[in-house]
Amino acid sequence: MDATRLATLAAEALGTGLRHARPVSGGDLACVVRLETLDGRVALAKTGPAPHTEAAMLVALAGAGVPVPAVLAVTDALLVLEWIDSDGGPQAAWGDLGRIVRRLHACTGTRYGWDQDSAFGAVHIDNRSCASWPAFWAERRLRPLLPALPTALARRVARLADDLDAWLPLRPPPALLHGDLWSGNVMARGNTVAALVDPACYHGHAEVDLAMLSLFATPGSDFHAAYGALESGAQARLPIYRLWPALVHLRLFGSVYLSLVDAQLRTLGL
Repeated sequence: MDATRLATLAAEALGTGLRHARPVSGGDLACVVRLETLDGRVALAKTGPAPHTEAAMLVALAGAGVPVPAVLAVTDALLVLEWIDSDGGPQAAWGDLGRIVRRLHACTGTRYGWDQDSAFGAVHIDNRSCASWPAFWAERRLRPLLPALPTALARRVARLADDLDAWLPLRPPPALLHGDLWSGNVMARGNTVAALVDPACYHGHAEVDLAMLSLFATPGSDFHAAYGALESGAQARLPIYRLWPALVHLRLFGSVYLSLVDAQLRTLGL
């Protein structure tokens, strides 16, 4: 869907007409536009594989006390959100982000997974529950990507999946996860987080979000001070949790991410 069509449909979903629209950068897997309506509202509209699912995730995050854009309208084809002004990522807001993520992870569920599957572009995310956390990470995260990998790389990932009971806690608290918590999904104004966006929520080990956050950025000391102490062995588990988003990037964007995948496996001795 092109930007003009998306903006027109979004304005219709809001019950008004379109005054102006412009594409917004950062939509690698979706079309995203900023729109101004005839009745004076400013909003963001985006496509996606499951707008209703993303809307429900944003509502869940808001219920956990996390700042997110309000859902203004949702259809089978698009999601319309409150426009959030931001001056960038979390560079000056690491402390506030640490407090917010700790609050998020204190919200726990009764099982691992989510009541609906989701997706990163063409990569399906299976969120069905498993009895243990190592089983969930193996069967719902690592193994589904094996068929798309080169044979030698698939064998290395499969060896890890076979041995996750030795690496991961059996039943950590099922924390509410953002699920795609990289710095580009953190909007800030000065030293305050304005919103977390583009969730891929499920319940799982809290360290998953922390690993994603540190995959493409280095959280400042203020973040760690505000988030608090980590569980014993957290550092050793980081490459396991970084591996899955690295594999997703490899699947979506190609061989430029092979070295990132390889680095996680080599750190694990694989």
